[in-house]
Amino acid sequence: MKVQTLKGFRDYSPEEMLVRQALIGRVQKVFESFGYAPLHTPALEYAQLLLGNYGDEGEKLLYKFQDHGKRMVALRYDLTVPLARYVGMNSSMRFPFRRYQIAPVWRAERPQKGRFREFYQCDVDLVGIDSAQADAECILVDHAVMQALEIEGYRIMINHRGFLDGLLEHLAIPTDKVVGAMRILDKVDKVSAAAMGEMLTTEGLTEAQVDGLTGLSAIDGPNEDRIAQALELAGNHPKAAAGLERLSQALEMVEATAGKAPVFFAPAIARGLDYYTGIVYETFLPDRYGVGSVMSGGRYNELLGTFAGKDIPAVGISLGIDRLLSALAAAGEQESITVSDILVATIKGAETGACKVAGILRNGLAKRGTGIELFPRPQKLKKQMDYAHKKGISIVVLPGPEELEEGKVTVRHMGTGEQIKVSLEDLVAQVERLLEG
Repeated sequence: MKVQTLKGFRDYSPEEMLVRQALIGRVQKVFESFGYAPLHTPALEYAQLLLGNYGDEGEKLLYKFQDHGKRMVALRYDLTVPLARYVGMNSSMRFPFRRYQIAPVWRAERPQKGRFREFYQCDVDLVGIDSAQADAECILVDHAVMQALEIEGYRIMINHRGFLDGLLEHLAIPTDKVVGAMRILDKVDKVSAAAMGEMLTTEGLTEAQVDGLTGLSAIDGPNEDRIAQALELAGNHPKAAAGLERLSQALEMVEATAGKAPVFFAPAIARGLDYYTGIVYETFLPDRYGVGSVMSGGRYNELLGTFAGKDIPAVGISLGIDRLLSALAAAGEQESITVSDILVATIKGAETGACKVAGILRNGLAKRGTGIELFPRPQKLKKQMDYAHKKGISIVVLPGPEELEEGKVTVRHMGTGEQIKVSLEDLVAQVERLLEG
């Protein structure tokens, strides 16, 4: 038997997991700084709860199977539909309800660069409020996350499904062609205008309809100019005008809060999932990263009603942490993190003393959260020092038998080469000094 992982799935080494956890920790802090609290939902749901929410293409990617109780179940495709189910089951919920969830999802799609069949989503959703202010908050969360992760050159692209609906009606796109046209428009960042035109023609649209939709790619300039051009292209259709007005309000609120945040109106962005009803977002990294959108979402005012039995508006945005990490690693920008800051070496004849020294450090540095590693057996000091160097450990404590009899140890800073002999009573204070220096 060949030992391997399933295609589209992967292991993450301890080194990779430390980086993932560090980034996720930053994202979590941003979410909580906006007042969002964590929610957990199961990985498995009844299949019938998930079906009918993602469109034909999305539902083909669901991992569905019959469990031992002969129930049809499915691994969650995203974190939004499980949220909708949760809201539907908790009728006494107070609004606005802000929640975040950071958890894996599964999609049986073709693996490619930065795209896996199992991956984490980091979601925030604001439930129960339909306002431009709520729409703007998701953009601001997006902007704050990108800043917290120290990403440069990102662009937050936004649109409104109401504008697209109005444009499609203005162009008299047949109802049975709308979903297909939307999915093609959503590929705007991946294909040329000519290629998009060919796909729309294949979808069965007329030349005039194709020209109208591909005209979206010619819209340019500042956001105010783009919005004016888009409204003209849609023939001032009432739905398009209402959608663009709502989008303009959200943009004003973002600018009032975050000044020059890189937020741009992108009239061709549709978001592929069927449940979006209003503003939609896509956040793109610069071309050097080799991936497209890493954070996306939008308003979905009808999805929750299918579970709650009444209309409940909601808006949310999601970060694909795996895709982002893959992009950073490919660009050589992924930081290196070690869990241990200090190594206590073990010298033959001083094994018990090394354990005592490690205990003194763990007790004394507990509030700092400093990682303290005890080498688990006596070995040549050179090998232990090499181990510390390769792991990026900054402080090595050397408790030799003779020194311990004097109540002392030697402490070495791996970065500066400074080496001092200190008493056990002064050990914690001296190590703190070296860590801070």
